[in-house]
Amino acid sequence: MVFEAFEVVTVPFNSDGWGPPDASDTSSTSVAAANLLPNVPLASFSRAEKLGRVADWTRSLSNPSARPPTGSKSDSSSIFDFSAFAVDEGFGLTNPSGNPDEDAAFRLVDGKPPPRPRFGPKWRFNNFHNRNQLPQRRDEEVEAKKREAEKDRARRDRLYNNNRNNLHHQRREAAAFKSSVDIQPEWNMLEQIPFSSFSKLSFTVQEPEDLLLCGGLESYDRSFDRITPKNERRLERFKNRSFKVTTSDDDVIRRLAKEDKATVFATDAILAALMCAPRSVYSWDLVIQRVGNKLFFDKRDGSPLDLLSVHETSQEPLPEGKDDINSAHSLGLEAAFINQNFAQQVLVKNGKREAFEEPIPNVSEGEENASVAYRYRRWKLDESMYLVARCELQSTVDLNNQKSFLTLNALNEFDPKYSGVDWRQKLETQRGAVLANELKNNGNKLAKWTAQALLANADMMKIGFVSRVHPRDHFNHVILSVLGYKPKDFAGQINLNTLNMWGIVKSIVDLCMKLSEGKYVLVKDPSKPQVRIYEVPADAFENDYVEEPLPEDEQVQPPEESTEGGAEADGDAADKKPEGQA
Repeated sequence: MVFEAFEVVTVPFNSDGWGPPDASDTSSTSVAAANLLPNVPLASFSRAEKLGRVADWTRSLSNPSARPPTGSKSDSSSIFDFSAFAVDEGFGLTNPSGNPDEDAAFRLVDGKPPPRPRFGPKWRFNNFHNRNQLPQRRDEEVEAKKREAEKDRARRDRLYNNNRNNLHHQRREAAAFKSSVDIQPEWNMLEQIPFSSFSKLSFTVQEPEDLLLCGGLESYDRSFDRITPKNERRLERFKNRSFKVTTSDDDVIRRLAKEDKATVFATDAILAALMCAPRSVYSWDLVIQRVGNKLFFDKRDGSPLDLLSVHETSQEPLPEGKDDINSAHSLGLEAAFINQNFAQQVLVKNGKREAFEEPIPNVSEGEENASVAYRYRRWKLDESMYLVARCELQSTVDLNNQKSFLTLNALNEFDPKYSGVDWRQKLETQRGAVLANELKNNGNKLAKWTAQALLANADMMKIGFVSRVHPRDHFNHVILSVLGYKPKDFAGQINLNTLNMWGIVKSIVDLCMKLSEGKYVLVKDPSKPQVRIYEVPADAFENDYVEEPLPEDEQVQPPEESTEGGAEADGDAADKKPEGQA
């Protein structure tokens, strides 16, 4: 058996350092150094030097732009391709002086921490997305920018809420100087009742008794139920008006008081103001007269109860200027004008009016009165105490072959920027959102309308939605829609508790019955949720309230001009009077 010669490879020894010896060395190890493979990426190094990466595991294979310029795209071992780093064959091993283009081809190794895996349904189930690449780490700079943007948005929201609260606070504080009645120094405050004490009151009343029905009503035109913002109708103006006298001036109530039919007398508007007092924000007042064992709840001439509040329970402030068409006073006059004309326009114009037992009291012959009926009803508050109230109805309609009584009221839109909801866009498709927004901005007014409908025992309450033709035109209006609600169902929707309503009335009546004979005023504080009762002189609020003139900025200009003209006319009349007598 013949064995071929086996040559033992000489292992070179480098006595000067680590690694193989230099090929240029002429020592005994030069032969072994010559046997080294060419173009091997290995160079002499010391222990203090840092080694580079062996393989680039962070490069994405699915992104061609991240691939090195050399190597096959289909070769999965391209992550081990370091040919881009090789300059002039062998990293300069054959050229000790180095290559001038080596700095241009140098790339800094990424020193960022390893990527964190993402969790969640997006990354857990998206296998196609994760098949060819590892989860990518989100850029820290983008995260930092997002955190800063979130902080800025939170800061802006906080400042916006603070500004709204400050404006709301300023509006409420400013309203403190605009009480509905000027408190005179000689008035004696007897009681101060916070609204928090009204929330726990409850009283159950029996079914009332109908004493009398006066006036006449016209039928409701059902075509108005089909009105939409697309086929709106222009609001017309009517000359006939309703005569709403106060309690003590009503001829029927005076007659019932002489007949000793009850102990307490009031109107539905006055009772509704008491029942919904905890919801009120603006200042209002009532005049209470104790005559013998009788108690009369009245309102002053020019009282805020004669107008309709607008945006009373809203958080957005209204302009404070008296001459501004969007101020609280101007909007109250506009709402009263709209409500009166709307109640007459939705009636059938056939000249037929159903007359009841007696005509409207306190109306002279020949005066044209609107379609209105007064229902005088009596409630039993105690074994020896009865309450008689004059309740108002506006129209009738035949429902299921039965005659039903209606109350007619109108909400008015003056500027969508204040309300936040544009009726022309939302009323047809999102009626619930529009009604919810009105409950937020005009909760007290809607609650009082519901209370009046319950007191009058109305079968249906019609609410119209009337808007300005243009936000800056407060003279011309259009009817956008008319909705109908049952009073009991609507009271449940707005959280109006009838037991609590009568509990408030009963507590006020019991408190006033303990007072001695005289005249008193119940005033709602404009800046605090409470009411006060003052004792006033017997001649207070007479002579058209001359003793409490309005401030100069709140006085209407035309009467001032007529006053000057009237003074001149009086002087001329004084000069001409002797001649006329002569």
